[in-house]
Amino acid sequence: MAEEQRLATVLNVNDDEANRYLVNRILEMSGYHVLEAATGMAALLMAEEHRPDVIVLDVKLPDISGYEVCARLRANAATAAIAVMHTSATFVTPDKKVQGLEGGADAYLTQPYEPSELIATVRSLLRLRHAEQQARLRTDQLIEMDRRKDEFLAMLAHELRNPLAAIMTAIGILERKAPPTDTKEARMHGIIQRQTHHLARLVDDLLDVSRITRGKVELRTEPVNLTESFQQLLAILRPRVEARGLNLEVHLPRTPLWLEGDATRLEQIFTNLVDNAAKYTDQGTVTVDLFQEGVDGNAQAVLRVKDTGIGIPPEKLPAMFELFAQADTSLERSRGGLGIGLTLVRTLVRMHGGTVEAISGGLGQGSEFTVKLPLLPQDRVPRTAGTNLLDARRARRILLVEDNSDARQSMRDLLELWGHQVAVAQDGVQGVALALEHAPELALVDIGLPGMDGFQVARTLRARVGQQLRLVALSGYGDPEAYQRALKAGFDVHLTKPVRPADLDRVLSNL
Repeated sequence: MAEEQRLATVLNVNDDEANRYLVNRILEMSGYHVLEAATGMAALLMAEEHRPDVIVLDVKLPDISGYEVCARLRANAATAAIAVMHTSATFVTPDKKVQGLEGGADAYLTQPYEPSELIATVRSLLRLRHAEQQARLRTDQLIEMDRRKDEFLAMLAHELRNPLAAIMTAIGILERKAPPTDTKEARMHGIIQRQTHHLARLVDDLLDVSRITRGKVELRTEPVNLTESFQQLLAILRPRVEARGLNLEVHLPRTPLWLEGDATRLEQIFTNLVDNAAKYTDQGTVTVDLFQEGVDGNAQAVLRVKDTGIGIPPEKLPAMFELFAQADTSLERSRGGLGIGLTLVRTLVRMHGGTVEAISGGLGQGSEFTVKLPLLPQDRVPRTAGTNLLDARRARRILLVEDNSDARQSMRDLLELWGHQVAVAQDGVQGVALALEHAPELALVDIGLPGMDGFQVARTLRARVGQQLRLVALSGYGDPEAYQRALKAGFDVHLTKPVRPADLDRVLSNL
């Protein structure tokens, strides 16, 4: 530290020549490199040019006051971090000291002062500046490490989603064929299906928690009928729960419950809660209740998920929604999971303007999670006639552009199984050529193509074919930035890999 002090530069600003000379000598004898200025404007110029470590700044100057000099130093990004010490023989009352310190000064000495007091204050400011620099450096390093981590997670997810997409599509084909007659084969199909969906969810959760901790999650809101959405979700959730040997009791309202929300994120909330209940229940029942509470402007949708599982100890209950918190912390980790699902639930519920709470009677007493979400007022509820929830699938000419051979073949097989006429390309250049040659009605385009990427393919097709061709982006990147880039490039829809056959079927039916 002594070596750092000897190398430190101090700018001494005072219009009194004798006083300035005296302070210069005191500082130089203590080993500091000293610069000097007689006016406020000269001090500002020297501060920006030389970037001193400390400025000893007299308040009373001939052009602008020391208060004004300090304010301008703080307003300039180049000089904002320089330590400033006011000195004055005139402005010595407490209110003037307060004015100087509130205005941005780090210290305030009134004259006369002892040389030792001046040097001790300069040393104190240097220590403070050194600590701030170290903290700033550490912060910058942490930000850079966090950025690299996010890049790594995004790349990891992209690499994992490509093989997952091929596997999930292949599963979809197997599901649509005649069920296997052999019991063992049927069991193997079920294992592959469950574990693939589980792995896909883990990948999504990892990326979501990274985005949430950085405030990067965005909701794509629209009017959502919770009753209808949950009815559709039950087709997926019920087999998962019953596969564990559990009963699933569901009580849904007979009327729609409309709210303004992100349908995908609401599905994520419900799925996490039901899966969590099933995971921590060895035998018994998972009960799901969805109902309305309150009326008019105070109306809320209430989702209650109750289980007869292992329960939550009282000491762990307050932290259940914290990141990586888990009720089961035993060494065997038989329940699995990353301890981030409930954190996602709480964050997403709050983003929808709602609340979530957990209660439990303790170990062995089961758990109950309650989500409350604000409903739309009656004047904003969509006035729609009853719609047929079954898809309106029809045969189409489809172009599939995908460089991963397994994903390409499995997707082609699935589309042809649905009755579509499919042309395939393994890179962007070939994809554009086929689009111009065969005039497809719809193109499924992978974003991460070699050479000409998916964004370039979309822009080229929009320029040469126009708007009549429907474009669907397939990407291993599911962040909001990727979604916006896809829309900007000309895609109509952005789907994140692995794409579930049901989601793909729904998109094809709606376009």
